[in-house]
Amino acid sequence: MPLLVMKFGGTSVADLGRIANAAAKVRREVARGYDVIVIVSAMSGKTNELVGWVEATSPLFDAREYDAVVSSGENVTAGLMALTLQEMDVPARSWQGWQVPILTTSAHSAARFIDIPRASIDAKFAEGFKVAVVAGFQGVSPEGRITTLGRGGSDTTAVAFAAAFGAERCDIYTDVDGVYTTDPRITDRARKLDRIAFEEMLELASLGAKVLQTRSVELAMRYKVRLRVLSSFEDNDESSGTLVCDEEDIMESKVVSGVAYSRDEAKMTLVKVQDRPGIAAAIFGPLSDAGVNVDMIVQNISEQENGGAFTDMTFSCPTNQVIRARKAMDDARAAGLISYADLVQDTDVAKVSVVGIGMRSHAGVAATMFKALAAENINIKVIATSEIKISVLIDRKYMELAVQALHDAFELQKA
Repeated sequence: MPLLVMKFGGTSVADLGRIANAAAKVRREVARGYDVIVIVSAMSGKTNELVGWVEATSPLFDAREYDAVVSSGENVTAGLMALTLQEMDVPARSWQGWQVPILTTSAHSAARFIDIPRASIDAKFAEGFKVAVVAGFQGVSPEGRITTLGRGGSDTTAVAFAAAFGAERCDIYTDVDGVYTTDPRITDRARKLDRIAFEEMLELASLGAKVLQTRSVELAMRYKVRLRVLSSFEDNDESSGTLVCDEEDIMESKVVSGVAYSRDEAKMTLVKVQDRPGIAAAIFGPLSDAGVNVDMIVQNISEQENGGAFTDMTFSCPTNQVIRARKAMDDARAAGLISYADLVQDTDVAKVSVVGIGMRSHAGVAATMFKALAAENINIKVIATSEIKISVLIDRKYMELAVQALHDAFELQKA
């Protein structure tokens, strides 16, 4: 039988009524002739509640026990979904991660997949079961302990199962009806995309779009898993939602496909750093060791002073990592690895990006972007580019204006 993977996020299974709504969608696919693997998240808000209980019980918690607790939300949803399907006369069985087993590394709360053996679920399909309901977000380590994959891990679980079982498609059901050219809450001119390339979706996810988890898109791109993002709360057909697919499956793309933003950015500048070979490694090595997610990097032109060469080094990172970044730099200076006159931080910035695979073959994207921002009197603090994106740091108070201006400048409201 053809196989379909269907994933339901927390808002899609927030209560028994929504679980029943999701189960009805599964039953419809079974009626169409599919065997279905359903991946479920915990009910909306449940994981946060479980995390809160762990932190209240043990501020310096054992990561193994943390995973044992926070993974339980998905187990409850999986059992309830299987029961609901059985009440609808759909042969279904629930599976926890260790029962499949979903084999992962031992990195608790940030585990990665090693393997997903098919034998146990294939055997149930052979017995006549039509649906395997699998708890997302979790697996089992080589030591036999429950592991979790990090926030958004159920998306990654769904893609991994689609790859392991050769699914025809992986449908991600959520509270939005697809991927938009930008956040519809910022501009009502945002347009839902019928299709988007893996690379574009990966950039948008990494730049702040929260429709899909970044790791899930990376996995889908690697294994050529066709993803479809669609709403749990609408009646869907084969043309619903947004299909995330290979670039070759898109007839013709616009030069820019979307505008993404990240509100919680900080700009940090090391003033008067000695300009010498290895200085970048001496700065960004300690930042990496401290777990600071550095994004944009700019080094100024060197200046000669007192017989030596000095420069300023600017980088961006999430605002919640500023304290960690400052400590890493202070420790590196105390250890004699680097020297600098000052470390200046600006936590009142935002990152705005334009993304599109069409940028590879079209000139003038940067010029259009910068002109649109200049027309709104928005000053650019830092610029970073790649083959299919251009990102800028600007004052946070101008973020929504910048998104609206760029969306209009690239005419993304037009199909």
